[in-house]
Amino acid sequence: MRETIAAAVSEALRRLDIVAPDVPVTIERPRDASHGDIATPVAMSLAKKLKRNPIEIAEAIARTVELTADVVAGVEAVKPGFINFRLALPVLQATVRDVIGQGDAYGASRDGAGKSVQVEYVSANPTGPLVIVSARAAAVGNSILNLLDFSGYATQGEYYVNDYGKQVEALGESFRFRLKERFGKTAAGESIEQYQYPGNYLSTLATAVDERDAKEWMDAAFAASSLGREAAGHLLSTIRADLAAYGARFDGYFGESSLHPEAIEAVRKRLVDGGHTYTEDGALFFRSTAYGDDKDRVIQKGDGEPTYFLADVAYHASKLERGYYRAIGLLGPDHHGHVPRMQAAMAALGAPKDWLEIIIVGWVRLLEDGKPVSMSKRAGEFITMRELIDDVGVDVAKYFFLMRRANSPLDFDLTLARKQSDENPVYYVQYAHARIASVVRFAEERGIAAGAGADLAKLAEPEERALMLHLLHFPNVAAGAAEAREPHRLTTYAQELATAFHQFYHACRIVGDDPALSAARLELARATRTVLKNSLHLLGVSAPSSM
Repeated sequence: MRETIAAAVSEALRRLDIVAPDVPVTIERPRDASHGDIATPVAMSLAKKLKRNPIEIAEAIARTVELTADVVAGVEAVKPGFINFRLALPVLQATVRDVIGQGDAYGASRDGAGKSVQVEYVSANPTGPLVIVSARAAAVGNSILNLLDFSGYATQGEYYVNDYGKQVEALGESFRFRLKERFGKTAAGESIEQYQYPGNYLSTLATAVDERDAKEWMDAAFAASSLGREAAGHLLSTIRADLAAYGARFDGYFGESSLHPEAIEAVRKRLVDGGHTYTEDGALFFRSTAYGDDKDRVIQKGDGEPTYFLADVAYHASKLERGYYRAIGLLGPDHHGHVPRMQAAMAALGAPKDWLEIIIVGWVRLLEDGKPVSMSKRAGEFITMRELIDDVGVDVAKYFFLMRRANSPLDFDLTLARKQSDENPVYYVQYAHARIASVVRFAEERGIAAGAGADLAKLAEPEERALMLHLLHFPNVAAGAAEAREPHRLTTYAQELATAFHQFYHACRIVGDDPALSAARLELARATRTVLKNSLHLLGVSAPSSM
């Protein structure tokens, strides 16, 4: 339908002798439903090129565009220069049939066919359990994977494991203290506050390990780096189990340790041989300012030790070598400065422009009864992802994390999240799906069945029209969310669709005395159930048939 209208507008421009091949005819959904069903802002784009009044251009297009009455019921030009279209009922009624026919595939596209995309997300250091920001990143990353799959891309989800370096040694020393604590072997005056990872999770781990191993590991002769890797391995197993319980898809876990030393030396040599480095005070610098960074970056210290940045460059170089059309990475809110330097390094290594996309996932603040919940990771006092999903459930946690743009700070209202009522946004949407399932069961019990023979021309009430229009918009919403990497568009859409269904449900008796009307309304309800299910699936949220 959008293509049909766009083509008609393009033809009107040709007839008006308006030639601007670099100005696309975009079709969008008006924010205000009173402004029509779909609209194009092309007149405003043309006005800048032609130096003409946009409303005059819009009015000329509206007078000239030719669309049959069974497609468009009305066209109008409105200030400052939009052209609004009101779709004819047959178009909306045909959408119901399209949804039923395509089922789970309704809204999917082949936009990404033949292209592979990797999404690296969460990637929290295995030095402790996953916390709230990681839970948000897991929801966002998994939903982006779903959206890209829905758009036809071949996708791979990956977790980068920082299992090398000083943080692993620090973890080993913290773990050693907890092992000594278990057997009463701590030195006088020694306390966990002296160490980097004071959380009680290491006490739990120390208690769980085999006694023979524990006694060997707490000996000072056992290297801190080796002990850290032991602890990190156990913690990573917990992380993987939590992510699996959360429904986050990871096709691979890539260890930083696998890059040392060969891959890191190889990428260092590539940068040096390419003329992208220089030496100053014994350290090796990458000329990242040549690619827009605010300063050059050290990739090798004066003592010859590679920096963490160089290891990260080597990791991303491996993604490039694996042949991904695009690499998307999710980083925490304290990593803004990492973006330009990493994109600079990939450009120096020959990556195509925009090959590396970075999405910053914003901070999360937990609220309970309107008050912030105190959290301090340094003190070892924090709420883990596992604790959150045990408290509010997987569906609620993910849906709440996806209700805002990923890079925006988010207030997570625990009090609201615990409510099992329509005040809770996810329950409101899920209840719409469950209600439709109940209605369909009720109809089947009474021998009323919808199907291909239903007369959809009977769907003409305002609430029916509004609901059908929402179904028509879904493919464009899903495609836009995938292209922009913005899953929050789907939570907004799902809320609107659920509201439109509830309004239809209360205004139009679905199973009534008129069998033909009941069959048509059942088809509309079934189509709505399909689109609700598809929306929730893309968010990684279940669509229950009863609640």
